Amino acid sequence: MIELLSPAGSPEAVIAAVQNGADAVYLGMESFNARRGAKNFTDEEFEKAVRYCRVRGCKVYVTLNTLVGDRELESAAAVARRASRLGADGLIVQDLGLVKVLRQALPDIPIHASTQMSLHNLAGVEAAAELGVTRAVLARELSYEQIKFISTHASIETEVFVHGALCFCHSGQCYMSSLIGRRSGNRGMCAQPCRLQYSLGGRMDDYPLSLKDNCLVDQLDRLEEAGVACLKIEGRMRRPEYTAIVTGIYAKALKDKRKPTAEEMQMLETAFSRQGFTQGYFNGDKKDMFGIRGEADGESDRVFAAVRKAYADGEARRVPIHFYTVAEKGAPIQAIAFDDDGNRAVATGPVPERAKRQGLTDGYLTEQMFKTGGTPYNCVENRAKADPGLYLPAAEINELRRKLISQLSDRRAAPPPRRSGKLPPMPKNLKPIADPVLIFQVLTEEQLTPELAALKPEYLYVPALLMAERFDLVQPFVDNGATPVAVLPQVVTDDQAGQVYTALERVFDRGVNQALAGNLGHVFMARKLGMQVRGDFGLNAFNSHTLDVLSQAGFLSATASFELRLSQIRDLAKPLPVELIVYGRLPLMVSDQCIIRQSAGRCACQTPGQLADRMGSVFPVVKEFGCRNVIYNAHKLYLADKREDLFSAGLWGLRLMFTTESARECVEVAKGQLGLSDYRPNVLTRGLYYRGVE
Repeated sequence: MIELLSPAGSPEAVIAAVQNGADAVYLGMESFNARRGAKNFTDEEFEKAVRYCRVRGCKVYVTLNTLVGDRELESAAAVARRASRLGADGLIVQDLGLVKVLRQALPDIPIHASTQMSLHNLAGVEAAAELGVTRAVLARELSYEQIKFISTHASIETEVFVHGALCFCHSGQCYMSSLIGRRSGNRGMCAQPCRLQYSLGGRMDDYPLSLKDNCLVDQLDRLEEAGVACLKIEGRMRRPEYTAIVTGIYAKALKDKRKPTAEEMQMLETAFSRQGFTQGYFNGDKKDMFGIRGEADGESDRVFAAVRKAYADGEARRVPIHFYTVAEKGAPIQAIAFDDDGNRAVATGPVPERAKRQGLTDGYLTEQMFKTGGTPYNCVENRAKADPGLYLPAAEINELRRKLISQLSDRRAAPPPRRSGKLPPMPKNLKPIADPVLIFQVLTEEQLTPELAALKPEYLYVPALLMAERFDLVQPFVDNGATPVAVLPQVVTDDQAGQVYTALERVFDRGVNQALAGNLGHVFMARKLGMQVRGDFGLNAFNSHTLDVLSQAGFLSATASFELRLSQIRDLAKPLPVELIVYGRLPLMVSDQCIIRQSAGRCACQTPGQLADRMGSVFPVVKEFGCRNVIYNAHKLYLADKREDLFSAGLWGLRLMFTTESARECVEVAKGQLGLSDYRPNVLTRGLYYRGVE
């Protein structure tokens, strides 16, 4: 049976979800979750919530889906230990290093790969499975066919978002909030800059990054047929009434195997929508996916009040149970209760007296034991046997029933036995034996000039598809001693993998045997050819254990997250060579939406677009593989004058990342890094290397 998973941003939302038919809820504890702005749960609230859910047959998953620093790993593991001890059914995790830590410290609790892990192809799901993950939450940008392909072939369960907010950027790959405001989406503090106004060359009256909410309530049968194990509703930051309405409608649609009614669709819009809903990613039609939230009206308040009364006052979640009661002469009355999950309770009462008039009967006992109203139980089978001539007050029989229900609830709420081990030790720190190597990364063929090659970088990173088409432009760099590395796109879905693999084949035949991958799912393409792999920024290497995971996976090197401070990077244990991006426009978002087309009104991908905010900052928008767009920062990262700080950070490599620069500017920047000129950008930033993120 497919699972319906609902958001619980507060204790009240837990009740709202459970009473409206959720099979499972997900919630956050403390600060290690992607919705730090939600109420989240104290230990006491969490224990009560878990008991409430377990008694009623509802699972509880705990979100630990943020990047975690070295000094935070122990605290994050402590949260996970408490969640496991109190009966959580699984942990939802983004950070690769935290997955490794939890698999050793808590080997028995299931771990689910968060959508923040950017799993958009089968190979990525299988890579997560190799790390010990038991369920993968797929990227929200996938189409039905892509979801079906992964779910049909995956060795672990898949989970799909079916309702709620859509991020403009692929989850786990958004750095806009952190780079422009120090509030990291990867750390649970996203300021939602995608919901603000921007100009695409016209007036400041557009919301070109704000997408409508996803709604797949009429596609549930297809998802079930595709092999999806869990349907997820987004919304831990929203009101409990929202959770109640959306959960109830989806639960009824699943149970009755039907499409939603017009009235139910109106209820979903009343609960929350941004000018209606979209299925753009699911059906592949991405043209009309934009919308903003309008003002709430009085009708929504009336609906919410009625919904709140319904889940707060009643007990709609009833677990089927069975009773058997025996009243024998000279012995205490006894009763047994059991459920369909193997839980059993036994209780005894007083010895029945001799009846003066009408005595106990089988029918009377069953009638009394049937009275489970107001409890989370529904008596579906009730047998009794009473010797004739006995009497017992109704209050004693009611107390017997109460004892049984209390014991059975304790059995159902009891957490499963699980092992708890030590945290793994910090990985070994392999200190570099030489100064950092210099790496040039280019984006366009115009940047591949003989003048840039003459500056002799040790490594040259070039998009794989560009390298396959114009290897003649790469050859001068190779002749000057540079090692060429083919850069894989940030996102490669299964139906696009063939095109990328063909490009890798071509460059491999030209002697290129290294690739740069920012996603675990992309590694298989390079490995299949016998190429070695380096790790890009998209892997979000935020702690030493993540670096160790990449080292154990055979990566030659890894790129430290540019959301880290330099002091944190210096203190990382580095079990493999680590590089740092030290120049360039850092990527803010990668999106399946085409801003360039939206701006120009036609396909004009060869010409970068521009996005301007209300403060006048201009963000370049560049074509990415698969007709995607990458939004780059308005300011260029510049650290050429911070040589001492960089050289003391224990780095293997320093990367200059060229994006929108002209050929001449690339040369001047490189000379500045080498100390051959005093060039520096007019508008520069130090990134987050000295400020850090919240």
